[in-house]
Amino acid sequence: MVCYIVPLAATLVLGGLRKAGISKGVHGFWLNIMMLGGALFGAVDHLWNGELFMAGVNWMSDIALGFTITGSIFAGWGAIVYKEQLIQPFRFMGRRIGIIGKI
Repeated sequence: MVCYIVPLAATLVLGGLRKAGISKGVHGFWLNIMMLGGALFGAVDHLWNGELFMAGVNWMSDIALGFTITGSIFAGWGAIVYKEQLIQPFRFMGRRIGIIGKI
């Protein structure tokens, strides 16, 4: 029931890093915004279902779900930020074997 706590904690940590000057730049800003969106989505979902501050008997699985959500957000951010580096080997390979034209 409290799976939104982990992305919220990640948002607070990232916000603190940005304030300290460690994670300056547009990429850190967007990661922070995406984490905040994940936490906000979880909070709205739990508020909608009437279980905002409930801690059920399976609170460990809820925390694990929070880590999964946070990891998914981080992976999506990484794929967006490093898209060019991820696609480059496939472009080279496609041109070498003649399968892929221009991606």
